[in-house]
Amino acid sequence: MRASGPDERAVAIIDADAIAHNVRTLKAATSGELLAVVKANGYGHGAVGSARAALTGGADQLGVAYPTEALELRAAGITAPLLAWLWPPGEDITAAAGGAVMLGVSSPAHLDRVAAAPVSGAGIHLKIDTGLGRGGSPMSEWTRLCEAAAAAQRAREVDVVGVMSHLANSEVLGDPSIADQTARFRAALAVARDAGLTPRYAHLANTAAALGTPETRFDLVRCGIGIYGLDPLDTMTSGSGSRTGLRESHGLRPAMSLRATVALTKRVPAGQGVSYGLTYRTASESTLALIPIGYGDGISRTASGRAPVWVGGRQYTIAGRVAMDQLVIDVGDEAIMAGDEVILFGDGRLGEPTAADWAAACGTIDYEIVTAISARVPRRHVTGGVG
Repeated sequence: MRASGPDERAVAIIDADAIAHNVRTLKAATSGELLAVVKANGYGHGAVGSARAALTGGADQLGVAYPTEALELRAAGITAPLLAWLWPPGEDITAAAGGAVMLGVSSPAHLDRVAAAPVSGAGIHLKIDTGLGRGGSPMSEWTRLCEAAAAAQRAREVDVVGVMSHLANSEVLGDPSIADQTARFRAALAVARDAGLTPRYAHLANTAAALGTPETRFDLVRCGIGIYGLDPLDTMTSGSGSRTGLRESHGLRPAMSLRATVALTKRVPAGQGVSYGLTYRTASESTLALIPIGYGDGISRTASGRAPVWVGGRQYTIAGRVAMDQLVIDVGDEAIMAGDEVILFGDGRLGEPTAADWAAACGTIDYEIVTAISARVPRRHVTGGVG
């Protein structure tokens, strides 16, 4: 199947079957429930379509960062249990609480806002900072938060559904921080129980921990990047962070294929400069192919002269600098024509680059590559595979 055509400037094809498959694969790694994280527009894959595919694959719950993201899913008719964990205590959470969105609570100020909402018994997940140093209550204030939450629950102002935390370095199996954070999380759960709380869910593990560190799984795992088929354990690292080779596959399938169409080709002489700054010049007479996608579409400017693209059954490296709306490749004497399909990255089955290849070229992580693709690029969710 041709996923894009000569009338499409650029499109992100999202394989809904791959997302469903990845959820089933990740669920098989745990005996608890799975919360599929669809924040940041589904890591760039489209929040609503990705949420539906994840639920088809058996996800028990959904998670987002912000309450506004949760309301987008509710407006689309998605009724699955839904958690939003990041919001300033001054935010109006009335609509979220009224839409049966569970809220993360990291401080007494958060708790007060939920308790004061005109919806009795709003579901909350108390968040403890076990060592990441970002969101969550510090250990020094945890007892007070749990006791206040227990009092609010007795008053039927909130319903403490869960206790959560987040790992700092789960991609490095055996890193001492994993055991340390897990021990702190267990201690935090004991404090919550001593305060009279009996939350249904305790959750610490993300994708990497769900796959590689069984003791972190508890009642619920929060899987984000893995449901989109990007495996944080694909590259094995030692405790020191050094690369030690490829890990066995966990069977995840990348869901996004970013495609574009050649807009123009032209024959140029040797020495022709390409794009702003003329950082690339042709070594001999050659054909340049113009691809109408650039940093306005989320293609990192750091991909300039580094990242690979696939056209006509071959990989080429971007020639010169990525511009806002376009980039160029030097195809030499190959018979590339305007209207030909370009794959910037996909699942690699055809030999095309992957998001991991782009991450390596740009000096970043594949999470950023897919999440950065802007709303300017339409998402098309398909079933039956991407050809």
